[in-house]
Amino acid sequence: MDKLFRKDAFNYHALGRPGKIEVVPTKPYTTQRDLSLAYTPGVADPCLAIEKNPEDVYKYTAKGNLVAVISNGTAVLGLGNIGPEAGKPVMEGKGLLFKVFADIDVFDIEVNETDTEKFIQVVKAIAPTFGGINLEDIKAPECFEIEERLKKELNIPIMHDDQHGTAIITSAGLLNALKINKKKIENLKIVVNGAGAAAVSCTRLYIALGAKPENIIMLDSRGVLHKDRSDLNATKMQFVVDTPARTLEEALVGADMFLGLSVGGVLKKKMLLAMADDPIVFALANPNPEITYDDATETRKDIIMATGRSDYPNQINNVLGFPFIFRGALDVRANTINEEMKLAASKALAELAQETVPEEVNLAFKVNNLTFGREYIIPKPTDPRLIERVAPAVARAAMESGVAAHPITDWDQYRVTLQKRLGLSNPLKRQVKSICKSDPKRILLADAESYTMLKAAEIIVNEKLALPILIGDKKLITNLIRVNELDLGKVEIIDPNSKEMLDKREAFAQILYQKRNRRGMTLVAAREALQHKNYFSLMLLETGMADGMISGLTRSYPDSIRPALQVVGKKPNTNIVSGMYIINTKNGPLFLSDCTVNLKPTTEELVEITVQTAEAVKRFKIEPRIAMLSYSNFGTVNSPLTIRQRDAIAILHRDYPELIVDGEMQANTALNEELLKGSFPFSKLNGVRANTLIFPTLGAANIAYKLLQELAGVEVVGPILNGMNKPVHILQMGSGVNDIVSMIMIAALDAINK
Repeated sequence: MDKLFRKDAFNYHALGRPGKIEVVPTKPYTTQRDLSLAYTPGVADPCLAIEKNPEDVYKYTAKGNLVAVISNGTAVLGLGNIGPEAGKPVMEGKGLLFKVFADIDVFDIEVNETDTEKFIQVVKAIAPTFGGINLEDIKAPECFEIEERLKKELNIPIMHDDQHGTAIITSAGLLNALKINKKKIENLKIVVNGAGAAAVSCTRLYIALGAKPENIIMLDSRGVLHKDRSDLNATKMQFVVDTPARTLEEALVGADMFLGLSVGGVLKKKMLLAMADDPIVFALANPNPEITYDDATETRKDIIMATGRSDYPNQINNVLGFPFIFRGALDVRANTINEEMKLAASKALAELAQETVPEEVNLAFKVNNLTFGREYIIPKPTDPRLIERVAPAVARAAMESGVAAHPITDWDQYRVTLQKRLGLSNPLKRQVKSICKSDPKRILLADAESYTMLKAAEIIVNEKLALPILIGDKKLITNLIRVNELDLGKVEIIDPNSKEMLDKREAFAQILYQKRNRRGMTLVAAREALQHKNYFSLMLLETGMADGMISGLTRSYPDSIRPALQVVGKKPNTNIVSGMYIINTKNGPLFLSDCTVNLKPTTEELVEITVQTAEAVKRFKIEPRIAMLSYSNFGTVNSPLTIRQRDAIAILHRDYPELIVDGEMQANTALNEELLKGSFPFSKLNGVRANTLIFPTLGAANIAYKLLQELAGVEVVGPILNGMNKPVHILQMGSGVNDIVSMIMIAALDAINK
């Protein structure tokens, strides 16, 4: 799987448009007038206004939401001094994280300069472009002087994340660990194994929290930083202590806390046993921690353990910090990121971990109720509350410490603004992925005799999102895997027409015959049907041998859905099924229905489609705000179509008063908050844009989602079948790999919910 992951990593960065980020215009640019406003002559007036009042640069340009990720490539991840060009993929990745977690735009800048003074001058020269600077992957000790100088000589937020990100997150974990073991930080004996940028920053922040410098022992690769050493630079000299300890083993005797920012395997079980009661161990070497989680927890039942890995509790992940710290700093135009702001971020993270966890986070990590304790001292990166807790805490600290030029006055409105920034599609997909990983389900792939389907299965296996079962000719599938060098591990392959399946096929034929014998199906016809992959797969699902199924890649939608309805059928007390698409937009996901099944739904069918769709949206932990779309607004046109919708709305308001649903209305009305507020204040949508759209006919829905997909460049997930008795989803013919991966995840999520 390492080989596969590396191959996919190369493809991820290289295929299509190389790299991971692009510049996207935020203003109209289609007409000559637009271009004249954007550039000459229209640009002259904003330029002159900024000349008169430099603060207007935040009013007329993107500076206020633009961060530079700057590196010289001298300490790239765990790769060392690989140079600026080789470090660029990392910087682009950092830019991507800024955008998807906090809606901050980034230019990544790789500087070919290792001289400290020259590097500082380069950064100072380009600083007017940016609202903030994230220094990245610059080796110690140069990084300390670079950051310190730039913070003194520039008036925008600057942070070297390699230093402070880990410090902020581990400080949050430390605060909560102390709350659990009831120790006081001023009495804590701390051992820090590692003396690089992150270790130094962590130690400084622990001291700011109240730790005593004389209680901290730091080690580098040569051992304890003690007073008799003559090989220490100025930074390390700050952490010299008078101690007889010379080795890690000696330093750990009676220690309350171990912080590892070094190499894997250096913390031995006997060293752990020598620590004090209720030891705190943050083993952050990646990918292999200083001691494995299993070894540590087996050795000490009273341990509070954190690592840098996502597959164990208490992951110390910098993405919990830097996006939201810069978000808060930018939003108040802070002229620095100071200790008060960093401590505020730590305390906000610590407090968040003590609160009730949202259900989507519980689902993502396969627990009934994730609660504050030894295995949960740090929030999860998928927690949707992070931006609205950490960013305001940082912004408030900036204001209270006197470094904010643009104070926030309406905190409630600010939190609403932050929530809207997370309207990007990624949070929804991240949550679905996390939930799928928590409880992998067996998903049948009925069109496995296709490279596209097999490639999707490879991704699913690699990311541990589900357990695919490949249906089809085993020799053909095996050959396709071999020829295309796919790595599917020990994936299960079932050949419906193999000799091994004869008895099962006959048993399935008998079951199908019993289901359909009063609807025109003979036993002979049932046996013939079971020779087809689609019917055979559906019978595997129906008899409980799998949890979900995907088909339709090589057959038309009607030809694929018909067998599903015959074998699996609709849910009890359900009259119809319906098809829904998810459109991932910058303002959040839009749910469209019915796009695939019901040609011209009746009033009663519209009601059922609406209720089915609302239930489906709620499964994504989103409150549905439903608009029934038309070419009419609330009775402006009378026609059989609009009257049918009006009647459906009346039934929904009567029988489902808890639903936020209204109509009939035009699409722009549904999606335009100002129009809703101004023209239709009586609407149950209460002036808030709809996120769920019900179409009057299949034709209108189909045209709408395909236009959006092609012209708006949005991501489309679907079709998702609602109302089926088991998780069955039918692809559009010719779906791409990413489309299939998304639908497998939807089937797995459906199975988990059931």
